[in-house]
Amino acid sequence: MRMGFFPGCSLEGSAREYAESLRAIAPLLEWELEELPDWNCCGATAAHCLNHTLGLALPARILALAESAGLEELLVPCSACYNRLAATRQELQQNVELRPKISQVIEMELAGRTNVVHVINALTRAANNGLATKLKEPFRHKVACYYGCYLTRPLSTASCKRAEDPQEMDDVMRAIGAEPIDWAFKVECCGAGLSVTRVDLVAELSGRIIDDAVQRGAEAIIVACPMCHSNLDLRRGAIQRNRRRRYSIPVLYVTQAVGLALGLDRQALGVHRHFVPVRLPEVSCAARAALTREDVVHGEREL
Repeated sequence: MRMGFFPGCSLEGSAREYAESLRAIAPLLEWELEELPDWNCCGATAAHCLNHTLGLALPARILALAESAGLEELLVPCSACYNRLAATRQELQQNVELRPKISQVIEMELAGRTNVVHVINALTRAANNGLATKLKEPFRHKVACYYGCYLTRPLSTASCKRAEDPQEMDDVMRAIGAEPIDWAFKVECCGAGLSVTRVDLVAELSGRIIDDAVQRGAEAIIVACPMCHSNLDLRRGAIQRNRRRRYSIPVLYVTQAVGLALGLDRQALGVHRHFVPVRLPEVSCAARAALTREDVVHGEREL
């Protein structure tokens, strides 16, 4: 399947392992990814707060590039990028008078023909079309699927449709042999862009997420957002000081978990790049069901 690919800024830098793992699994899932030439920043969380026209023009240019390349779908891994592209496409479709103005700003025609697809949507299709038959090493672990804010909000453009209890990522994890847990923080905010300016708030919010996942027996937290991964992984030191507890639970991109189940090399998936080492117990979900709570909360102790 031919799809346009918009990596966005994060996948070129702080979340390069997300891009690496996506590119690694693509051939096995029969995805032909075509990266957009000369793509630009989508504006992320800043542009649309400062200037509405700029907030539309930046993602609109990306959509126009995809259209000019004849792409029916544009795969967008970053949840913030997906949010901006999907919201812009929707607004320009609904406001026909605004479309010529934005086209004039970006100096490109834009009709809104290219669909914006998040990695979760693409993996859901793969799960419904024989992903399980491609597995080499099923991911037999208990996982906490963490959706965060952007995958479920706003509902009109969200890639996951149940705002309070989304299931798309859970279904993908089940397809690769994992056991998603039922937990309380799957759509709570991790602190998002406050990771630089208010590390204390990120430590508090992300600490609650990690603690609940651990207390419910998860062996790994699965994410699909660079910012969520950064807050839960990079900020682990601040989280541990805030909670006065050490947490060894790793945070994996959904593409990395799928890649491991497909039998791909950890290096190729960028697993070695995480701040929190990815060490998963070599024991099946069924075997873990017989363990005591003290056994399940492995490696977690008071500081």
